[in-house]
Amino acid sequence: MRQRHSSVTDIEIIEDFSSTARCDEGFLRVRRLRCRNRRADGSSSPVYRVDVVDRPRLDAVAVLVYRRGASGLEVLTRMNLRPAAFFRKDNRGAMTVPDPASGYLRVEEIVAGLLEPEDKGEEGLRRRAAVEVHEEAGFSVKPEDIRLLGGAFFLAPGILSEKVFPAAVDVTDLSPEEPEGDGSPLEEGTQLHWRPIQEVLDACRRGDIPDAKTEVALTRLLALPS
Repeated sequence: MRQRHSSVTDIEIIEDFSSTARCDEGFLRVRRLRCRNRRADGSSSPVYRVDVVDRPRLDAVAVLVYRRGASGLEVLTRMNLRPAAFFRKDNRGAMTVPDPASGYLRVEEIVAGLLEPEDKGEEGLRRRAAVEVHEEAGFSVKPEDIRLLGGAFFLAPGILSEKVFPAAVDVTDLSPEEPEGDGSPLEEGTQLHWRPIQEVLDACRRGDIPDAKTEVALTRLLALPS
């Protein structure tokens, strides 16, 4: 699989405008709420604060791209720039268990993308999954080729409203084009790798691939009847 080589070694913060930005603007939106629990007997709990993080596009689809070879199943992963994971290094003093010394400039994960308003129901999920596979992996697949892997799941339900819908697609015998990507700086130097499925799953469980949607998709695919 071809790779987009890059010499990116760091992400520089040009401005931190957290103190002046509104919580309802930007890619992520924070709703700051005061809430109380209402009980069946008519009583209520004390008032407490809740922060809820939303995105303009609420949910996402994650697609495990795989192929069958002489040695068994192989899966495609992407090494992506992930600033939020990278800037954990600025909070090392708060870590109870230290991160690897190298940090997380890139995170290895499977193909994924946000669901658009027109992506309604299972048909919309399959269509968006096929679009993301072509954009991020270069394979032209049809929506009907997409296999949904059960129900959606929350990544961090204590703060994030987003749910991820897991899916998979078999690209055995298909030849990829050069992935288009979305043209953003965050896709600079994205690298694609084919790896045996058990190798990737083991890496997830060791924490070498610290991406929950990747592990969920892998385990659900492996749990399907052969």
